[in-house]
Amino acid sequence: MLVLEEKIYFWLLIAIPVVLLLFIVLLFWQRSAKNKFASKSLLNKLAPNKSNFKPIVKVIFSCLAIVSLVIALVNPKMGTTMETVKREGVDIVFAIDVSKSMDAEDVAPNRLAKSKQLVRQILTKLGSDRVGIIAYAGSAFPQLPITTDFASAKMFLQGLNTNMISSQGTAIRDAINLATTYYDDNNQTNRVLFIISDGEDHEGNVEEIANEASEKGIRIYTIGVGTEKGGPIPIKRNGITQRYKKNQQGETVITKLNPNTLKEIASAANGEYIDGNVTAKVTEKVQDLLQNIEKTEFEAKQFADYKSHFQWFLGLCFLFLFLDIFLLERSTSWVKKLNLFNEKTNE
Repeated sequence: MLVLEEKIYFWLLIAIPVVLLLFIVLLFWQRSAKNKFASKSLLNKLAPNKSNFKPIVKVIFSCLAIVSLVIALVNPKMGTTMETVKREGVDIVFAIDVSKSMDAEDVAPNRLAKSKQLVRQILTKLGSDRVGIIAYAGSAFPQLPITTDFASAKMFLQGLNTNMISSQGTAIRDAINLATTYYDDNNQTNRVLFIISDGEDHEGNVEEIANEASEKGIRIYTIGVGTEKGGPIPIKRNGITQRYKKNQQGETVITKLNPNTLKEIASAANGEYIDGNVTAKVTEKVQDLLQNIEKTEFEAKQFADYKSHFQWFLGLCFLFLFLDIFLLERSTSWVKKLNLFNEKTNE
């Protein structure tokens, strides 16, 4: 199976028609200059060994060198062997609160941006674990199923915003319930759920669903983002704050971190509450927690081990450049006898 790693370098092939065009312009200019200098018969006497077709061969070598270099940069790979890979780790799901209260700027730059920063740093420190992402506000929606592709996880993480779910609130219960469907019952892996939220405006009976998750082997850790002093919820347009959210009495709404709710959830599911305001401490704490959880083999699959073959084309590039540089433009004796391109002229 052939894989082209860096296809963008194919754009460099545009250089070939440019080289050919410049070569044609050069030929016409040389012919015009020669005609002004002397007649054709006199030029043949002045340069009897001048070849007419070797310059064409040289430019062909130059074009082939460009093609070879481009293919080398694209780095073609071929699957030549099969390997069995076994992975051990923990299944981790991140449930991230995207309600409007997460726009509050009592932590910089705001609660949601801080939450995404925390998850991004945790992902950077993970090993061979699998991760999934859930977004929730008034309801919960799956964003990324369990995967080992951390690059995709970071991409989906970047797209989270407080406008993606129209129904408002903090449906932690729905998020926990959805998370239970993420894990594969066929693989008895250790399961961890991180709930990242300010804990505000949550629905009731969360402890009940947390207990049910614990019975299914899911350990829940909660990360509180925000301050207990709180802050207003900005309403922005084009990134500029227009006003702050107000209640029905016209008073500015102050949203505050509610750690008690998050602590109750973590306690009900054999987990722990983590203060999420200092990124380094959160990352260190999460690492310590995951290290104490037994790793389970959850994946054993075969895949093609692709080997790069750019070196062959790089070698061809140097070969064509060598031929181009050392190919003389004078006629070769045996080629001259063949009279290619009617090089012999009658005097």
